[in-house]
Amino acid sequence: MNEHRGWLLDLYADEADGLVLWLLDEDGSRRRLCQNFPITFYAHGSFPRLRELWRFLRSQPISVQLARMVREDLFAGPLDILAVEVANPALQPRLFRQAVRRFPDLTYYDADIPLGLRYAAVFDIFPLCHCEVAVDENGRIQHIAPLESRWDVAPSQPPLRILTIEPDEDPAHREPTFLWLDDGRSRRRFDLQPIHLLLVSLNAAVKRSDPDVVLTRFGDTWLLPLLLKAASEFGADWFNLNRDVGKSVIHRQENSYFTYGQVVYRGQQVHLYGRYHIDQRNAMMYEEYGLHGVFEQARVTGLPVQEIARKSPGSGVTALQMQEALRRGILVPYQKQQAEGFKTAAQLIRSDRGGLVYQPTIGLHEDVVEIDFVSMYPSIMVRFNVSPETVGVENETSEQIPELDVPVDLSRVGLVPRTLRPLLVKRIAIKEQLATLTLLDCRYPALKARAAALKWLLVVCFGYLGYKNARFGRIESHEAVTAYGRECLLRAKETAEDLGYTVLHMYVDGLWVKKPGINQTEQVRPLLDEITERTGLPIALEGIYKWVAFLPSRLDERVPVANRYFGVFQSGEIKTRGIETRRQDTPPWIAQMQLELIKRLAKVPNSHSLTTAIPDLITILRQQVADLKNGRIPLEQLLVSQRLSREIESYRTPSPACRAAMQLAAIGKPRRPGQRLRFWYVRGKAVVHAWDLQVGVEPALLDIDRYTTLLLRAASAILQPLGIDETELQQILFAEAWQLPLACYQVNPCVFIYELELAVKNRSVA
Repeated sequence: MNEHRGWLLDLYADEADGLVLWLLDEDGSRRRLCQNFPITFYAHGSFPRLRELWRFLRSQPISVQLARMVREDLFAGPLDILAVEVANPALQPRLFRQAVRRFPDLTYYDADIPLGLRYAAVFDIFPLCHCEVAVDENGRIQHIAPLESRWDVAPSQPPLRILTIEPDEDPAHREPTFLWLDDGRSRRRFDLQPIHLLLVSLNAAVKRSDPDVVLTRFGDTWLLPLLLKAASEFGADWFNLNRDVGKSVIHRQENSYFTYGQVVYRGQQVHLYGRYHIDQRNAMMYEEYGLHGVFEQARVTGLPVQEIARKSPGSGVTALQMQEALRRGILVPYQKQQAEGFKTAAQLIRSDRGGLVYQPTIGLHEDVVEIDFVSMYPSIMVRFNVSPETVGVENETSEQIPELDVPVDLSRVGLVPRTLRPLLVKRIAIKEQLATLTLLDCRYPALKARAAALKWLLVVCFGYLGYKNARFGRIESHEAVTAYGRECLLRAKETAEDLGYTVLHMYVDGLWVKKPGINQTEQVRPLLDEITERTGLPIALEGIYKWVAFLPSRLDERVPVANRYFGVFQSGEIKTRGIETRRQDTPPWIAQMQLELIKRLAKVPNSHSLTTAIPDLITILRQQVADLKNGRIPLEQLLVSQRLSREIESYRTPSPACRAAMQLAAIGKPRRPGQRLRFWYVRGKAVVHAWDLQVGVEPALLDIDRYTTLLLRAASAILQPLGIDETELQQILFAEAWQLPLACYQVNPCVFIYELELAVKNRSVA
C-alpha cells in the first residue's frame, strides 16, 4: 500500500476503471488513480409498477443491486422506494435514461446528481482539496481523507501550472493570424497557418509545459473547435489536449435561455480530462472574480472547476443544497414536485410584494450615511429558519411571518438555512480579513475575488427559492423572505428616526440617513448597534458621503428614481448607480466623460461650493463636442454595445441591435439571442453600422447629432442637481458667441460670470 498527499485536480467516470481521480502530488507529480464508487438512484410509485421496473432492471446487461427501503422526502416524509445501485458510475446515466423512457409515470430521486457532488457528500473531498490517499499496487484507492475543510478561510494553495493561449484578434471581428502562448516563464508566438504546423507546435508546447489549467480567450467558441476539426481532417490522432490521452474532449452545444428578465447566451464549450480548460470570454462571471473566484466556488459547491466556471451562481446554490440533502439522507427529486398553493386575490396581493423601496428625496445632500444589511436575504433565511419545508408548518414552536399570517416551523433547522450558514460565516470572515489588509498587500486581490465569488452565491440563493425549476424551491418561502425583509427595513427606519436621523432613501436592504453633526464613523456606531438589536440581523456602514445626489426621472423631474444616484464618500471613492457610466450600452467615450465630470466635482471641498466647478465642467463638455465634430474621438470609443433579445425574425420594429444582427447575418455571421453586438450610429437608412462587418465605418457617416444628444443626456444627469437641466445645457453649449452671456445668466450666475469674462477677453461682445 502506497500513501500520497496532494490536491484533487479532476474526477470523472470511466467505463473501464470506474471512478478516475487526478491527484497533484506534493512531490510535483500528477497521478491518475482509480476507485470503486457505486452510486444509487431511487424510484417511487405504485408497488406493481415498481415490481415491473425491478424485472426490467434485472434483464439489463448492466450489473445492479436492487433493494426495497424507506428514505426521507423533504416534503412528503418517509417513502417506500426501490433503490438501484450501479457498480460503475459511468453506466448509471444510460441505465437511468432507459428506466425513464420505459416507466415515465414513476417518481425518481438522486438520479442526475453530478458525480463530484456524490463524492463530496461521501468523503468530504472537493475540487482542489488537500487530501491523503492510500493506493494499492494496481493504482486503486483504498482510503482517502481530507486534510482541510471547504470552509477554511485560508485553504492550502496547490502549485498549479497555467498555460494561457490568446489570439491576436477577436475572431468575431477579424480573422486572427497568430496565437500567443504564455506558460508563466516565456511568451511565444505561433502562426495559425499552415494549420498542420500549428497542431504540431501546440501539441509539443502542451506536452512540454504539462499545464493543469489551459486559460484561453475564445477557446470554447473558436480556437479548440478549429484545432480539433483540423486534427480530424489531417487524421492527426496524436493531437490531444487531454492529460488523460485515452479520452476525447467533451463538446457542449451553444444555447440561449431566459433568466432574471433577460436573455443570456452561452457559447459552445470544450472540456478536457485531467486538466482544466477555461475560456475567459465564455465563463459566466469571470470578469467579476477571475480564476481565484472560480476556484473558491468549486471548493465550496463541489462542482468541477470547468463546470462552475461556465455556470451561473444559481447552479452553485443548487449543488450546495444537493450536497446537504445527501449528507442528511434526504432524497433529491429528479424533477421539482412542489407547486404554489392556492391563494385568493387579496392573499396574492399581500404576499407577492417583493422588497421595500422608498422614494428618495430628490437633490443634493451633504454628510449622508449609507448603511446596508450584511447579505440581508441569506441572513434572514438563517436567522428566521426560512426554508421550503418549514414555511407553512404549524406547531407549538412556530412563529408567524410578518404581514403574511403564515407560520414558520422553528423546531428543526431547515435545509436552506443549514446550507447557507457556513457560507455566510466564511464570507464574513474573509471580509474581516480584507479589512485588515491594504490594497498593496499581495493577498488582497485573491481574497477580494474569493469574497466576490461567495457574495454571488449568496445573492442568487434568494431567487432560487422561488425559481420554477429549483429542486427545493417553493414560492411561499420566497415570499416569506421578502416579508421579513420589509419588516426589518421598516424597523431600521424607525430606529434611525428614534435616534434623530432623517431618512432620505431606502432600497431593499440599505438606508441613506443624515443627522446634523454626524459625519464620522464612530458617531454612527450607536445607530448600527441599535438596528442590529431590533432586527436580529447584522448591519454594516457602507460609508459616509461628502455629498450624494438623488436624481429624478428623465420623463418627469418631479418623480424620483429609486436606483439612480451618484455621490462621493469622505474617502474620495465615487459611487454611481443607474447613470450612463454604469450602463453597458453606453459608448466608452460618454461613460468616461461622465465619470470625469464626477471626478472634477469630487475635488470640491464641500457641496456648498459645487457650483463653482460648473465653468470647468462646461469647458470639458465644449471641448468634447468640438472633438466629436472634428473627428478626434477614436472610433472604438464611440461603439455602442447592446444585447440581442430575440431572433431577428421576431422583431416587429427592428432595434439598433437587430439592425446590426441583420447586417452580420447577410455576410454569414449570424448572431444568437443573448449575444452582445457592437455598432456605431450612422446617418441614412442603415441607422447603424456593425463593428464586425468586414468593412469599417466611414467617420463622415457617423451620426454626430445622435452622439451629441447622448453626450448631453449623460452630462445633464450630473449637472441637474446643480441647477442646469438638459435644455439649459444645450443653450450654453450651442448658443452663438454674442448670445452666450445672456443665455448663461438665465441658467446660472457662476456660468454667466465665467462666460462674460471669456467673451470680453475674446472681444466677442462690446
